[in-house]
Amino acid sequence: MNILEQIVQHKVREVEERKELYPIKLLERSPYFNTKPISLSKYILRPDLSGVIAEFKRHSPSQGYINQFALPDKVSLGYMQAGASALSILTDKQFFKGSCNDLIAARKVNFAPILRKDFIIDEYQVIEAKSIGADAILLIAEILDKNKLLHLFNLANSFGLEVLVEVHNAENLYKIPSDTKIIGINSRNLANFNVDLDTAIDMASSLPADIVKVAESGIKSASDAAKLYSAGFNGFLIGELFMRTSNPAMECLRFVEALKTLKSKFNHVVTCK
Repeated sequence: MNILEQIVQHKVREVEERKELYPIKLLERSPYFNTKPISLSKYILRPDLSGVIAEFKRHSPSQGYINQFALPDKVSLGYMQAGASALSILTDKQFFKGSCNDLIAARKVNFAPILRKDFIIDEYQVIEAKSIGADAILLIAEILDKNKLLHLFNLANSFGLEVLVEVHNAENLYKIPSDTKIIGINSRNLANFNVDLDTAIDMASSLPADIVKVAESGIKSASDAAKLYSAGFNGFLIGELFMRTSNPAMECLRFVEALKTLKSKFNHVVTCK
């Protein structure tokens, strides 16, 4: 059993436990349940921002602890002030040491859109995302069949939540709902955790031109992001690069400024052509 299969197997049990502890009727009483979500896709495309989706990430199954004592409110606010277009908060507890409380803490101090990043396999998690103040959710094509992905996608949309549909290979592109606004290409193989940026670059041309394209995993420099930008990507989901430093927000600011410079040079070359 690879790590992705282990995560999904555990997630099934975890969701059943959470249903008992926090029934849907209780989730619906949340003050966030009737608020209007902020559009993740629109913020990614805003020309005054960077396209960076800055992630709060304490731990990963492959790397262990990345930044054990970081505070989600402080880091996420710093990300937004640094020019990130949006925030991503990992809420998986068992494998990434996150929680719904991390997202709630980030929500209290930010007006940027927040992506709930988790392994979503059940309706309950979509409703839970709405109740904790998320504006968008991640749906991973590799762990959902086409019908289940579509059902969860439509449920999220009914609450006003946008969906970042994540794919890891061309074989799963057929699962993407026809009215998807945002597609994420994850360069990390979730079976063995190997990373290859060419995965995203090679797949970019297979995606519709009007889709917001987000590159995920393996971005280690502004040059990497600029390369992906030139391949057609609008957004860049980055966590570990920032979180491994003592000041994630400052590292995000340096990255954003460098990326803006590289993007302007690329745009100048394209215009001249």
